[in-house]
Amino acid sequence: MSKKLKFAIIGTGGRGINSFGANLVKRDDSEIVAFCDPNSVRMKASAKTLKITPNMYKTVEDMLANEELDACVITSPDCFHEANAVAVLNKGINALIDKPLATTSEGCRNIIDAAEKHDAVAMLGFNLRHTAVLKRLKQIVADGILGRIFMIENREFYDGGRTYMSRWNRKYAISGGLWIHKGSHDFDIFNWLLDFPKPKKVSAFAGIDVLNPNNLPFTVEAGIDPGPTCTECPYKKKCPDVCEAVAEAGWNDESAEEDNYKKDLCMYLSDKDTHDNGFAIVEYENGVKAMHMECFVTSISDRRYTVIGTKGQAEVSLTDRTILIRPRWSRETISYDIPGETGGHGGADPHLVDSFINAVNGTEANTSTTEHGLLATSIGEAAEISRREERTVFMKELLG
Repeated sequence: MSKKLKFAIIGTGGRGINSFGANLVKRDDSEIVAFCDPNSVRMKASAKTLKITPNMYKTVEDMLANEELDACVITSPDCFHEANAVAVLNKGINALIDKPLATTSEGCRNIIDAAEKHDAVAMLGFNLRHTAVLKRLKQIVADGILGRIFMIENREFYDGGRTYMSRWNRKYAISGGLWIHKGSHDFDIFNWLLDFPKPKKVSAFAGIDVLNPNNLPFTVEAGIDPGPTCTECPYKKKCPDVCEAVAEAGWNDESAEEDNYKKDLCMYLSDKDTHDNGFAIVEYENGVKAMHMECFVTSISDRRYTVIGTKGQAEVSLTDRTILIRPRWSRETISYDIPGETGGHGGADPHLVDSFINAVNGTEANTSTTEHGLLATSIGEAAEISRREERTVFMKELLG
């Protein structure tokens, strides 16, 4: 048996541990030897969750000075992706970077330069590409069943997205805005399905129209203020949006003593400058038009796609795992019911880890490249600029 790949995880939150970490510990060809997180309580809780004993570091610099690593998984908050990825890649260590690549186009280019300079694998955590439903959709498009695609849209309804307003994701300075943090997933799927045409311009409209102080879902009594966290709130038993995240290991009062971070802030009263709903519209240089909707005020969780071509259209539900084909000149339809798979994100996470390790071992090409990450981030960045400056953004401003 070949030598095991030595992994470190930078950022021991839910994504790093429950998605990537949980898949890595199941493998015979890899081992997690180090954690890096500024919060030691969280690292210890994460090690207990995975039933491992990694070395623990509070800074990337300290970890890189003391560990011989083959690969790093980077799942720190988005604003730290650039610095963490550049530091890792400058050591020639392969990196699996969760989306987004960075929060700016410039940050993405700095990561690209580091990866190229040191000939290391840098792969994006675009797990949606690895879902069975979207892989089938990709094949349908590639086979020409829909003809030439000229219009594509998706609507993301995300019940759990409400909690973004309780966590770090709510801050533009940390996440780059939700058009980047969440939208980079969806913009990448547009790019991937369309074989990466160059985007020409972007317009976006978004707002905090529901999750604000004017829309508390309960009556406030005189002299009894709500919040600031769900744990402390006197109305937690009557609030339908109470956040239960504080019950998770590593996110309790003990961990908050180290970094003052609590992820159960009142989603209505918290300071925030991202959006709870919006539309972003992209026009590509080849004329294809795409629209992405995000709605975090909903009781369902689903991504629903419509792809329209000259020969027909496809209607997709990621949650229902269905694809419906409507041929243009026929009343007949073709239905696909895609079998479920085990593993996080509809079975996508294990495939993503497989793909990265195969790329590191040289048995498979890196198909989620930093250039793809740049393209998705730049569209998201353009959407954030458009939303905040109320104008159409031409992509040459960001891509040249």
